[in-house]
Amino acid sequence: MTLSENALKVLRTRYLLKDENGVIKETPDKLFRRVARFIASAESAYGGSPDEWEEKFYDAMSNLKFLPNTPTLINAGKDSGQLAACFVLPVDDSMKSIFDSLKNAALILQSGGGTGFSFSKLRPRADIVRSTGGIASGPVSFMRIYNTATEVIKQGGARRGANMGILRIDHPDVMEFIKIKRHEEELRNFNISMAVTDAFMQALRDDTVYDLINPRSKRIAGHMKASDVFREIVESAWETGDPGLVFIDRINRDNPTPLIGEIESTNPCGEQPLLPYEACVLGSINLSKVVRPVSGLRSAVCKNGKNCEIDWEQLAYLVRLGVRFLDDAIDVNTYPVTDIEKMHKGNRKIGLGVMGWADMLIQLGIRYNSPKAFRLAREVMSFIRDHARNASIELAREKGAFPNFKGSIYDTPEFASQGGLRNATTTTIAPTGTLSLIADCSSGIEPLFAIAYKRLVLDTELYEIHPLFIETAKQRSFFSDDLIQKVSKTGSLRGIKEIPNDVKRLFVSSHEISPEDHIEVQAAFQEFTDNAVSKTINMKHRATRDDVAHAFLLAFEKGCKGITVFRYGSKMGTLIKPDEVD
Repeated sequence: MTLSENALKVLRTRYLLKDENGVIKETPDKLFRRVARFIASAESAYGGSPDEWEEKFYDAMSNLKFLPNTPTLINAGKDSGQLAACFVLPVDDSMKSIFDSLKNAALILQSGGGTGFSFSKLRPRADIVRSTGGIASGPVSFMRIYNTATEVIKQGGARRGANMGILRIDHPDVMEFIKIKRHEEELRNFNISMAVTDAFMQALRDDTVYDLINPRSKRIAGHMKASDVFREIVESAWETGDPGLVFIDRINRDNPTPLIGEIESTNPCGEQPLLPYEACVLGSINLSKVVRPVSGLRSAVCKNGKNCEIDWEQLAYLVRLGVRFLDDAIDVNTYPVTDIEKMHKGNRKIGLGVMGWADMLIQLGIRYNSPKAFRLAREVMSFIRDHARNASIELAREKGAFPNFKGSIYDTPEFASQGGLRNATTTTIAPTGTLSLIADCSSGIEPLFAIAYKRLVLDTELYEIHPLFIETAKQRSFFSDDLIQKVSKTGSLRGIKEIPNDVKRLFVSSHEISPEDHIEVQAAFQEFTDNAVSKTINMKHRATRDDVAHAFLLAFEKGCKGITVFRYGSKMGTLIKPDEVD
């Protein structure tokens, strides 16, 4: 096992087991062994061979080809064996529901999970509270209570709590919600998103008003001009990065179990839409590990676009292995709340995704934001989706379909004849922030943030310069210590004369890519992803409000399930960034 120095720093800080004095008592090798053994133990309940699957899981993780989400790496095999990263809790219009969910959220956050809430069912500010004769304080006031509680809860002993707060666009308090994070001290433990409906988008296109609905009475509570509301959303997103947009009707068209409930919210980074009380375990395949020398060229060495190809056979194997691993995790998980266990085991949602996409493209000699890359994104993700679904069908034959299969969108003669499906969803694209540090690859499907940069992870400063760039510079004979100093100053290759133009084109960073191309990548992966896609739409500091508005509209037109924009140097309104959540 070869781990980078940054990977070792992250593992020592967050993942390796410590004794009661805080002294590390585990090696990285033992960590992967602990996780593999615990997850594989699920196989014994189905008459399988835990030892066989332990070795396969261990091999994939220790070779950094596949990694599960952070709670699994931290908690597997411990008494507090909570393995899922993503949760959504209901917030109904009663004090009991509001504070029951807050209690449940505390248990989830303490165990290392991230929690999403829709506050759309809460009656608006100044509405009547008949039981007391008083007036309601509105959803934002209760979000402040959740935010304060989160502040004092340390996630898994290693990171601050992460929340997603969502409000429907037709809630009467929509304007207060949109503007709340323009105040830097507000809701620092929340990402926030508007749940945008198709009706709102139509009103925006037609430049007309739309209805506001009181969630208590279900009656029309007023009207607003869609363009006025959209303008305020754009202003806040331009200024702070919040709110993002969640296209809630688009999400519910893909809801695999509509008879069980309606999707109202997502996890903190937006890639996992879930029903109330649902959870999901995530894992990611390292695409940089499935590139090999071109078949038949025995003497060829696969180097940065020369004689390289995707090892489709290995990718298929890792997809099948990842689906089984994540499905096993559901069975051995320790759930913090009984209702969550019931929902998760009822739908058995898993989210297998990828990391190292930018690295794979560099290895193949393909520029990140090129038509060839967009085509390959669809090819790779459709391959993963198809093989993940087939793996889930095979598991259903072996272990049974997910209990809520009857009445699901998969309850068709085609799937039923094959024994059903083991998992209501199988694919998700997560940010993989610290996981990609361990695997020494690029995050999720993001481009390189920069060729060289420093970043702060868990109060630890990590310095990075992309290893494929160093390798290329040495191969092409333009490497020097002076060159590395120049690159380190700006993080970019622009303006450095000794670097060939084709290398500059290949090693493109996030801020050299247009918002339209960022969205094209997101849309390409979303087309073949069951759940949703975490992708930051980076914008230059000089980006205008019109640029933000254009990005929002384009994401909707392209079929994305949501969008988050971040303008470089804007106010830090966005709490949770890909570096911080897996």
